[in-house]
Amino acid sequence: MWIYVVIAVIVIIVVYALFLFNSFVKLNNKVKEAFSTMDVYLKKRWDLVPNLVELVKGYAKHEKETLKEVVSLRGNVYDDMSNDEKINANIKLSRGISKIMALAEAYPELKASENFKDLSDKLVKIEDDIANSRKYYNGTVRIFNNKVEMFPNNIFARIFGFKSKLMFEAKKSERENVKVEL
Repeated sequence: MWIYVVIAVIVIIVVYALFLFNSFVKLNNKVKEAFSTMDVYLKKRWDLVPNLVELVKGYAKHEKETLKEVVSLRGNVYDDMSNDEKINANIKLSRGISKIMALAEAYPELKASENFKDLSDKLVKIEDDIANSRKYYNGTVRIFNNKVEMFPNNIFARIFGFKSKLMFEAKKSERENVKVEL
């Protein structure tokens, strides 16, 4: 009689583990899909920034440090970065773009430039797309992380090798207004 109880408990645990593994895989794939969607917009912004920097360079020759910071971020090959590296690089890139846009305010002839207006409009559109895709990404990461971190799922997550994912969020210092001194 005890043997049937033990076998039943083992079968229940195995079935639960299989169900849980499949749900981890499903959620992990959803996170990958969400990141891929966001990654398309991040890559567009990544490719747009050099044009913006070159345009601003012509007007703000003495603002080399601000521009150098943004250019140095792009020194890495985007496609070779891990997802976490892409998130961190884009957080820094956002801060650099904010500084560039603040610089533009100090140069009316730059703001009036058709090229700058066009690049700014494209950047605003991309930033909106990134914000929307970031919301979706963070939502899927939250669901995945809850599944991975809650008991008893956390035990099985460790066994199966699933770990919490990094959310795409601004750091406290990046939420502050950008100060540009001329």
